Amino acid sequence: MVNVDHAVPQATKETGGLRRDVGLIGLMWASVGSIIGSGWLYGAEKAVVVAGPAAIISWVIGAVAIVLLALVHAELGGMFPVAGGTARYPHYAFGGLAGMSFGWFAWLQAATVAPIEVEAMIGYAGHWKFAQGLQHTDGTLTTSGFVIAVTLMAVFVGVNFFGVRALAHTNSAATWWKIAVPLAAIFIIAIGNFHTSNFTSEGFAPFGAKGVLGAISSSGIIFALLGFEQAIQLAGESRNPKRDLPRATLGSVAIGAVIYILLQVVFIAALPHTSFAHGWAKLDFPGISGPWAGLATLVGLGWLGFVLYLDAIISPGGTGLIYTTATSRVSYGLAKNGYAPKAFAKTDARGVPWFGLIMSFVTGVVCFLPFPSWQELVGFITSASVLMYAGAPLAYGVFADRLPHHERPYRLPLGRIVSPLSFVVANLIIYWAGWDTLWRLGFAIVLGYVLLGGYAWYATSKGLPDAPRMNFRSAQWLPGYLVGMGVISWLGGFGGQGTIPMWWDILVVGAFSLLIYYWAKATAARPEEIERSIDEVVITDAPAH
Repeated sequence: MVNVDHAVPQATKETGGLRRDVGLIGLMWASVGSIIGSGWLYGAEKAVVVAGPAAIISWVIGAVAIVLLALVHAELGGMFPVAGGTARYPHYAFGGLAGMSFGWFAWLQAATVAPIEVEAMIGYAGHWKFAQGLQHTDGTLTTSGFVIAVTLMAVFVGVNFFGVRALAHTNSAATWWKIAVPLAAIFIIAIGNFHTSNFTSEGFAPFGAKGVLGAISSSGIIFALLGFEQAIQLAGESRNPKRDLPRATLGSVAIGAVIYILLQVVFIAALPHTSFAHGWAKLDFPGISGPWAGLATLVGLGWLGFVLYLDAIISPGGTGLIYTTATSRVSYGLAKNGYAPKAFAKTDARGVPWFGLIMSFVTGVVCFLPFPSWQELVGFITSASVLMYAGAPLAYGVFADRLPHHERPYRLPLGRIVSPLSFVVANLIIYWAGWDTLWRLGFAIVLGYVLLGGYAWYATSKGLPDAPRMNFRSAQWLPGYLVGMGVISWLGGFGGQGTIPMWWDILVVGAFSLLIYYWAKATAARPEEIERSIDEVVITDAPAH
């Protein structure tokens, strides 16, 4: 299943370094395995409640947005095949402060997905009698649920300790299952249960454009489509990164988008009219807590419902597994750039960043404390994810100007247009998540500056050789960007004051995004500074010999 280069020397405790063991299928399946997770189990039901049948449009818009971001990442991944790539592109382009900031966004996103997937597993498992009593009525964990959740996180970490080769094999096997089950659900349920009248009987877009746009962030659409970056996070362990990274990135997005759009269409068409007779906002049917399994049982496919309840453990489990990997690789990248203690960059004999894995476990345990349930955390994770992705278009614009002759195995057509457009789209997704989500994200961002900024201050004051250069001049746009997005959200109509009316808010976000984009390009690092940062990372990331 996974192309393994047996000629690659093994990493050692003495020399450290990651092993380049993963081929194209392993990279692609890492991304697909992240995209097809708990999102497919909940996304269609949550989206139709917010947008009605027009949720199909929400999925198409979300897919286009992710494709734009993936195209930018595909070129950057081929240019810079290093571990934890999404945390490093802004570092190259804008120096230490921007690199530290986007590195924190990347880590925050990766570290919180695995525990959310565990919560999804436990939530669906409540269908089985032996697993009942693991959650309170508000979705938080009971004491026994907490023990199970910690155990599942320990399993994710344990598999990762066997090294990237074992991880790739394990994830590839799980991903074949994860693709087969939703496809089977689509075609089996559609046969004999496809009611075209469902799309119009209660109105195609009963909540208007605001419902269509709000569903993109709040109902889990973007959350479901996220994950293509996992191939890029594993770039330092790719056997042929310059050839395989673009293919894996774009291929995974294509597979995920097709599956999710088909899922939404069939979910709407298969519902009995009685389930939404009182309006889509009041959608209800027996077993709705596990939407797809409940629907299968409702239409007389009990055996398929059983398979889907089983898949509700496997699919989120596979996603949690790969995000545990990603968390340790992002922290590895942060340590390599001098933003975090060097312990995060230490690897064992299998080339595994062991300290980063331990900390990902600790973070998961913290997330299992009585915080909101899966559904309420989706908007937060979506915003953190897209904020992380937003650094890539900014860096792309800088590299197009500053490094025009740098080798590009994949060159994005019309990149100078797609790049600013993708940055605008990323900020719209963040805005649509709503003020109630973004002010919480703001607190998490401040925490990151306290932790990573504190370490940077310590490293500088002690004169450590790897103390990061903050490059405040090159990142002068960053405070304005973060604060500006918060102010626009507060003034907007998605949970804010409603001062900026619908449609005008899109123009405001677009204009503000372009202002930040070209401001960032104008103040970015000089070509020689970028080259120096790249050379430093290439040297430190070289495979062990």
